[in-house]
Amino acid sequence: MARKKINNAAEAPLRPVEPAPHWSSLREGDRVSVRLSTGFETGGRVSAVTPDRTVVWVDLDGGRGRTLLHCSDGVEILPA
Repeated sequence: MARKKINNAAEAPLRPVEPAPHWSSLREGDRVSVRLSTGFETGGRVSAVTPDRTVVWVDLDGGRGRTLLHCSDGVEILPA
């Protein structure tokens, strides 16, 4: 059976996502280190966390702004 090529994200199959276990301990105001899969790392402070712990907002250090991180983004958020 040939595989169908997926041309855009809307055609991609949905998959369940779960946050990393340590995401459950993140709280508003916590200092964290944010590591992206591309090798970029920066510090920041948690500004909000959704009740299911799948989404975390982080105010990045150095005036880089506020960013929303989802557990399926391939990013690590570790206590600093």
